[in-house]
Amino acid sequence: MAMLEVKGLDTGYGKVTVVNGIDFDVNAGEWVSIVGNNGAGKTTLLKALLGLLPTSAGSVDFDGTDITRTAPNQRIRKGMAFVPQGQQSFGTMSVDENLHVVADRYGSEAKERYDEAVAMFPILKEFAGRRAGLLSGGQRQQLSIARALITRPKLMILDEPTEGIQPNIVAEIQQAIRAMAEDKGIGVILVEQKVQFAIERADRYYVLASGRFIASGEGGPDQVEAAKEAMRV
Repeated sequence: MAMLEVKGLDTGYGKVTVVNGIDFDVNAGEWVSIVGNNGAGKTTLLKALLGLLPTSAGSVDFDGTDITRTAPNQRIRKGMAFVPQGQQSFGTMSVDENLHVVADRYGSEAKERYDEAVAMFPILKEFAGRRAGLLSGGQRQQLSIARALITRPKLMILDEPTEGIQPNIVAEIQQAIRAMAEDKGIGVILVEQKVQFAIERADRYYVLASGRFIASGEGGPDQVEAAKEAMRV
């Protein structure tokens, strides 16, 4: 059984259905990317997976439990983590303080969880005392992902993590996502417009257009052009 199973999912805003008949799954330790142009419905789909939008049809099972009607905070407690678009952090607090806001909730495990997250992005240790608002966009994104990693999620959901980020840090983030899946056994859902970043190291991908999956395939560098072509249709 897959860790996440989505079957026939419809969702939207009020009476307007934006996403239709979505079927996909994610296994533990698997990176699944969802790519599509602006307005395809990518963020709407993520909101439904997180419980931020109601599911009007279909079901969502996570870790063997039906969570279709489960509140967002309960989904997080069950092992979902979400890194939203836009490099979220407390700008007036230091990097160290941003990480401890999450880590200190875990009592005796706080240091171990903190160290695990920082090991993924060593630059955060170097800049521990710097205000988060003074970091580059890429560094703030690394901080956002590290904060989510402290929770030791079973499933990491990332929304457009490369937006406005310099290429060298984009490569570091891609490597970190691959390590999450391979080394830590975390399931990953990545939503992106940048097809090469999303697909070349993913295990599988889906192309979303007008609220529906119109193509899918195995990940890898040789699949990038096929996905781009599907997005142009």
